[in-house]
Amino acid sequence: MSTSREEFLAGDRPDDVALFLAESYVSDERLESFGESVEGGVLIIVDGERGRNAFEAATGSQAMEFAQSAMGLEGLIDSDLAGGRCPERPASETPSDDDGEADGQTHTQNQTDHTIQYVFAFAEEQNEDVGGIYAEGDVVHAYAQCSCGTAFSDRWNVQPIDS
Repeated sequence: MSTSREEFLAGDRPDDVALFLAESYVSDERLESFGESVEGGVLIIVDGERGRNAFEAATGSQAMEFAQSAMGLEGLIDSDLAGGRCPERPASETPSDDDGEADGQTHTQNQTDHTIQYVFAFAEEQNEDVGGIYAEGDVVHAYAQCSCGTAFSDRWNVQPIDS
């Protein structure tokens, strides 16, 4: 895992955004020069404004509008931001490794493909006034688009980098 992704996931880059773009969704090999090649795609950590612009260029959607539309449905996004589990994927389709993590792989049932096409994420600093998980520490907000058309969200408290 790249240093920039570790720092982002630890909440140390609150002004940056993370973008995962599946190779099945975006075939522009130039993207790899801007980010980290991961299984199934490329993951980019970049400052907020450039990241939102890159997201719009790659997906055709405005980042914050996409995030707002995805907030209505909770799902599981991998803690490394490189995949997830669509909440519309039938429960009978379980990850092959049974580790409870979303697996980012393609799953089909009834001719419906459930592949994560892209993830947009940002970290929010701890805010005790808001309460809940925000009082417990920094929070990663992540939003994903599945190939079936479902947009969904996930959020969690960051895990500090071990010193």
